[in-house]
Amino acid sequence: MSRKMKNKVITNLLIERIASEGKCVGHHEGKVVFVSNVAPGDLVDVRITRGKSSFMEGEAVNFHEYSKDRIEPFCSHFGVCGGCKWQHINYDLQKTYKRQQVVDQFQRIAKVPIPEVAPILGSSETKYYRNKLDFTFSNSRWLTREEINSGEEFERNALGFHIPKMFDKIVDIEHCYLQGGISNDVRNSLREFALTNQLSFYDIRNQVGLLRNLIIRTTSTGQTMVIVQFGENDPESIPLVMEFLKTKFPKITSLLYVINTKGNETFHDLELVTYAGLPYIEEEMEGLKFRVGPKSFYQTNSKQAYELYKVARDFAELKGDEVVYDLYTGTGTIANFVAKKAKQVIGVEYVEAAIEDAKLNSKINGIENTLFYAGDMKDILNEDFIANHAKPDVIITDPPRAGMHQDVVNMLLRLEAPTIVYVSCNPATQARDVAFLAEKYQVERIQPVDMFPQTYHVENVVRLTLKS
Repeated sequence: MSRKMKNKVITNLLIERIASEGKCVGHHEGKVVFVSNVAPGDLVDVRITRGKSSFMEGEAVNFHEYSKDRIEPFCSHFGVCGGCKWQHINYDLQKTYKRQQVVDQFQRIAKVPIPEVAPILGSSETKYYRNKLDFTFSNSRWLTREEINSGEEFERNALGFHIPKMFDKIVDIEHCYLQGGISNDVRNSLREFALTNQLSFYDIRNQVGLLRNLIIRTTSTGQTMVIVQFGENDPESIPLVMEFLKTKFPKITSLLYVINTKGNETFHDLELVTYAGLPYIEEEMEGLKFRVGPKSFYQTNSKQAYELYKVARDFAELKGDEVVYDLYTGTGTIANFVAKKAKQVIGVEYVEAAIEDAKLNSKINGIENTLFYAGDMKDILNEDFIANHAKPDVIITDPPRAGMHQDVVNMLLRLEAPTIVYVSCNPATQARDVAFLAEKYQVERIQPVDMFPQTYHVENVVRLTLKS
């Protein structure tokens, strides 16, 4: 973009529709203009921040008219923390846009014949639906423009979420509407305790400080896990913090901590210490119990995960005599969920700890027709693996956002399972993979599922059948 275009203000731009990743679209002099934090129907002035020959990006600096579909955001942090970008759009319209996102991705990327996309399955809860949140301690709280211009001194320690595109700035969260239970009380009480006792908040740039990260996980059964991540091994302060949480919040059923002096917050390779309670919590679904450890993955909307898994099971159309491959099985949630309807379920997953959880989940539920293997999907799913196991009648695949590796897609084409059920949190990469699979498969059913109200994210399930 030319220098003279940057910071140029386009006046009276009509916002026409929502595009991918939650941005909205308008048109100016034949170019597409992507704008954040607006709604279709808004009439705005837009300051250009970035652009190429065919498009521009910008931010709204003035509103002339507001869309009739706008609603008042319920969170005081809306527009700052970046977590719930669609709070200003009514939920029915959110669902409409999410379904359309699936349609657009399949038409634009997959370019294969598809049936009518089913109405999206909305979430029964649009607030307090997440079972896991990560909060970051920082000695560099994000200040509003008003605070900066006031010239006053403000508390710079914070416990909350990262500002989008600013890795070292943290929004100090007072109340988060994403997670219920004792989550807000735990976070606010721990921050107050740390300030009162002059405990150091993490310096993200220089990577020093005691309090680094707080993770809170909950279950629909009422259990709560709290993990405190410390950036220093302080034998006096660590017990002080943990004892405070244990005493203040007896409802915490799993209280753990980890000392992390690495350059990032991941702790999958670190040892966690169980300070009080059990080293896990348990989720329940259709009478099945799923043990969730501190390193386990579990869908972050428990109630809607049940709806998602029911769709996957329905699309599999199991009669009881099928061999099912569950690829990217994680902790074996889908594998164990469908096991009672299948002859055998074979789960494959990259993370070894997740596979141990999957095996344990089968054991505690008395499920004996599952097998689980750990390894890189593109390496483990090979000719030798197929030769040593029964060929699949149904393949369920639930890859990460990046979709499936081309080697995995190629193996699916060689396997020629009669049915593939593709679960995805990213319809764009799902559509890309479906385009490759279209060599031998046709799309029979498409069902979007809303796992994350107030955001642009959408889960999608596709049933593919082998062409005759």
